[in-house]
Amino acid sequence: MIKLQIQSDTKDSVLDIVRAAISAEIKRLEIGLDKTDKQIKEYETEYNVSSDTFQKEFTAEDMKKGDLEYIAWAGELKIREKIMADLKKLKEIEYVAH
Repeated sequence: MIKLQIQSDTKDSVLDIVRAAISAEIKRLEIGLDKTDKQIKEYETEYNVSSDTFQKEFTAEDMKKGDLEYIAWAGELKIREKIMADLKKLKEIEYVAH
């Protein structure tokens, strides 16, 4: 769990601003995740294999467009992994205001 403690010298609702910013980042990441998932699904459909199989068994020579396509699919999988990790951290934040 992540605890985010916020202290402010003003009476402004700093906590609300921080929550809104984090909420906006979560939405942005979710949009990115959706886009990445769609791209991954296109590769899986085109080659009729799961991404797991792709990672374990495929090489660039197995791809119609060679290295570029292999790198693109592998890159999308890495991006998805990073986005999911970031989303998990942001969604676990517990806000503590003083």
